[in-house]
Amino acid sequence: MKNHPTGETHLTVVQHSLTNSIGEVSAILRSVQTDRLFLVVDEPAWQASGAKEALEPQFRQRATTWFTDFELNPKLEDVERGIEAYRECQPDLVIALGGGTAIDLAKLIGSLAVQAASARDIATGRASIESTGKSLMAIPTTAGTGSEATHFAVVYVDGEKYSVAHPSLLPRYAVVDSRLTASLPKRITAATGLDAFCQAIESMWSVAATEESMRYATDAVRLAFGNLVTATNSPTPETREAMSRASHLAGKAINITKTTAPHALSYALTSRHGVPHGMAVAITLTSMLAFNAEVTDEDCNDPRGADAVRDRIARILSGLGTDNIEDASASIKSLLTQINCPTTFDSVGIQTSDELKYIVDSVNAERLSNNPRRASQSQLFHLLQTIQRNTVTK
Repeated sequence: MKNHPTGETHLTVVQHSLTNSIGEVSAILRSVQTDRLFLVVDEPAWQASGAKEALEPQFRQRATTWFTDFELNPKLEDVERGIEAYRECQPDLVIALGGGTAIDLAKLIGSLAVQAASARDIATGRASIESTGKSLMAIPTTAGTGSEATHFAVVYVDGEKYSVAHPSLLPRYAVVDSRLTASLPKRITAATGLDAFCQAIESMWSVAATEESMRYATDAVRLAFGNLVTATNSPTPETREAMSRASHLAGKAINITKTTAPHALSYALTSRHGVPHGMAVAITLTSMLAFNAEVTDEDCNDPRGADAVRDRIARILSGLGTDNIEDASASIKSLLTQINCPTTFDSVGIQTSDELKYIVDSVNAERLSNNPRRASQSQLFHLLQTIQRNTVTK
């Protein structure tokens, strides 16, 4: 097997958000000479985004298998049903249209359908991806996950969240057209935009940060910070485009670095308490920013040392228009307040120490290991307590 690379040579981005990037799908389909399509489609997004009018004529010209009956947040059961449908149709190309759930499902279905090992074993890390599936075209209808630009996908197995990573999971084509996000309601615009914003900040302080990822993430932070409030509350084509670009750039950044502690702490908030993913991540962002800014050589998790971490955090602060943690935290909290994102655990119904302890006990160890400052369980618990009291810890 020859693995696909994870860089620009594999990802073909069609991104002319205010012109006709969705119209490029026709040319792509002609270029790959495909007769059979496997479509993983978020049905509400298909109907509301304008994608149906733009793409249905193209799909009618080919044999298509539609996979639309799936739940929010990828579940193993949905992946397994999708694999059965995929194997029946043997497509030439897989197309995903929707948010992160649709795109991640398409990644997993198209890849795991051609593996000898079971989907369960690969999802849980007991087996590996050994073969490359058919090419994937990802068409995001939200501005947040950046899944069209990453080589990994998440899946819930028996209620536990796993991440499957492999170079071949990176979509061959990413068709990014901000007009497909125009019908999104405020809450989804806010939650998905926060995911992009948090991904970009986490990428900047990640132990795996590079100069390439920093360029992507820096631009993403500035675009999201400058446009998310307007895109949520009184959107214009320009702010929608800015958020689509922020999302895609943040995706490219975490494709190199992956995410860190705020994401590691967020999963129980979503699966157990129903907090939308982007908002679940954002709740701990300012406290973790302050925590990481106090990194020392003794607790630094980055082999480049504490000074290198502090330098990257200074670049985060610059992107937020300040030079100190207090002002940066206040600016982020102001952003969250303006788009109705919760800033305390009490506001999402988490009121007891036992509930906070559950979040700490269920933290994603892999994502936590990317954080630049090591954090013990007691430190994480204390950090969550300060969020409960709406203060910031160091």
